[in-house]
Amino acid sequence: MGKVGIIGVGQSAFVRNYPGSIRELAFEGFKEAMQDAKIKTTDIGASIICSAPEYDKQRSPAGVLAEYLGLIPQPTFYLESLCSSSSMGLRTAYALIQSGLHDVVAVIGFQKMSEITSAESQERMGRGADIQWESPFGTMMPAYYAMHAQAHMAKYGTTSEDLALIRVKAATYGQKNPKAVYRKPVTLEMFSQPDNPLASPIASPLKVGDCCANADGSSCLIVANEEKAKEFCQKPVWIMGLGSASAAVNIAGRDSLTGLSVARASAAQAYKMAGVTPNDIDVAEVHDCFTIAEMMAYEDLGFAKPGEGKDLIRSKETYKEGKIPVNVDGGLLSKGHPIGATGGSQIRTIVLQLRGEAGEIQVKDPEIGLVHNIGGVGLYGNVTILGR
Repeated sequence: MGKVGIIGVGQSAFVRNYPGSIRELAFEGFKEAMQDAKIKTTDIGASIICSAPEYDKQRSPAGVLAEYLGLIPQPTFYLESLCSSSSMGLRTAYALIQSGLHDVVAVIGFQKMSEITSAESQERMGRGADIQWESPFGTMMPAYYAMHAQAHMAKYGTTSEDLALIRVKAATYGQKNPKAVYRKPVTLEMFSQPDNPLASPIASPLKVGDCCANADGSSCLIVANEEKAKEFCQKPVWIMGLGSASAAVNIAGRDSLTGLSVARASAAQAYKMAGVTPNDIDVAEVHDCFTIAEMMAYEDLGFAKPGEGKDLIRSKETYKEGKIPVNVDGGLLSKGHPIGATGGSQIRTIVLQLRGEAGEIQVKDPEIGLVHNIGGVGLYGNVTILGR
């Protein structure tokens, strides 16, 4: 089989309350990707629309968006795997292209989370767990990740300060990202100031500052087979490895709370397919919905041994100048987390890094990048490895 490349990437600004419709929101990421790829809508053979449907008032938004974006009568698909929807969309696009069904596919992720209230949003997030055996007891995303944090602390001696250091790093780069929803500086001292909102408790040991920001946003990836990629694009970024896994929806069915089995399994698949190891990764985007999630990702992806993720952040090895730069666009913690758009945004960041077009957050001469995107509380895992 020939190679599959990404020839265009786009993303809207991630904002709190987008004033337009989901059509207009999706168009922002799509327009940027199409301008980046320098192609016409008639060059696209199919589209994959990705979001979490609980937030969409429009039933089956794929057809509505495809029409608005000028992608009919080509086939369109609607795909969701919670927060990893657009990474799974890229995997699906890869399969459609390698099968020979399509030469060029657009992967469009979006979420307008402000369409519902905060209370409704929390209720829907709770329904990401098993609605028979867990969510009726009031489980919410922060509570689940708080259990992960408590387990990691109990086994490895990780501290709240270690987690806060991850948020400080996110804010360091979020300030430099014009598309980020949270662009304010964060210091370690803020987490110990009782009157500071970031220090407000959410679910012990997690505080407000340990949690990502909900947002409205869209992302778009234009994916093509090798022939079309070379025809349309001077600097295609190639898909080297793809890994995907799922786990028991109930936390009681998990073997461990100090990491995510889906991340380890999907990373192993992606490394094997790409023929690389964790030491070959030059820059990474990981799913930091909470600070503990980034800490676990360091270890699940093999950047650190179990329990030693805290050493990476303490020594700033995951900063732009470090051994393994991670989330130098601010991550979900500062950039924001519009569920369906998140994976595509992460992939966009790595594509720009590999093309040397990341501006202030550019890592020095990266050749291989990795994206780690998790759906739910470790229910779905996707790892994507990209190369120049």
